[in-house]
Amino acid sequence: MIEDARIAVVIPCYKPDDRVVEVVRGIGPETDLIIVVDDACPQKSGEMLCSACDDPRLHVVNLPNNLGVGGATKAGWLKARELGADILVKLDADGQMDPALIPAIAGPVVQGQADYAKGNRFFNPSGLATMPWVRLMGNALLSFLTKLSSGYWNIFDPVNGYTALHAKLLPLMDMDKIDNRYFFESDVLFRLGIARAVVWDVPMNARYGDEPSHLQPFRIGPEFFYKNLRNFLKRIVFSYYLRDFRPASLNLGVGLPLTVAGVGLGLWTWLRNAAESRYTSAGQVMMAALPIIVGSQMMLSAMNEDIQNVPKRPVHPLL
Repeated sequence: MIEDARIAVVIPCYKPDDRVVEVVRGIGPETDLIIVVDDACPQKSGEMLCSACDDPRLHVVNLPNNLGVGGATKAGWLKARELGADILVKLDADGQMDPALIPAIAGPVVQGQADYAKGNRFFNPSGLATMPWVRLMGNALLSFLTKLSSGYWNIFDPVNGYTALHAKLLPLMDMDKIDNRYFFESDVLFRLGIARAVVWDVPMNARYGDEPSHLQPFRIGPEFFYKNLRNFLKRIVFSYYLRDFRPASLNLGVGLPLTVAGVGLGLWTWLRNAAESRYTSAGQVMMAALPIIVGSQMMLSAMNEDIQNVPKRPVHPLL
């Protein structure tokens, strides 16, 4: 036990084969509870674990319908809180996450420095050699999109599922609205950003074996783009216009219309002159360029303030 905090490890299971047995056996004594969520797994992973492991910390939650990794994790979080856990660590069942890192992942939350901690496989360059290039490139793009949608400009590797959350944050996260599928981790960061929770990255290396991946980047790419854009717009409206009004609110509110107006005016002028076979005059160019320049500078100023506005004071000690 670390500093008297009760740590629960939540393991969502869907077709994990027997790898999940080794994962559970590798969990050290610092963990008080092990919550395995059988997400309507056709391999009956819950029954398999009960027969293969006699660990008294083990609790199995059987879901009647497949909810996806997000839905299963949320069910595990709620069960862990019901059993009195303070820190909720999510660990995948496929063996790619080393259970020995649980104290490191949970550490910032246990010590009161963060409300949520997550692994970052990009921190150590030597560890990237084992990462498939498709995951490498896709993760870099997703990281930028998630920075925009969540407001956490200080983190990377947002789809990393090795996480630790303080249980006190659950009531603040609007659990029913968090995505149940692969967008789960990014959506959690968005909800935490709205709650002004402090998020830390913890360096780690991933372990890639011959396990199959259920993630299909080219299929889910458009979905991730749309959902990140939706969350970005929600965050900006709520954080800078409904809950607060600050210089960034003014810069964005004026700069965006100016930029759009300048681009629209420039295109309309160019098309009209082209249709009439006339040259665009310097004055017409400046009339379009000036609002674009001013508007762009104002939006850059708003973005800079947003980057500086990353939460720095943990929320859970105040709850």
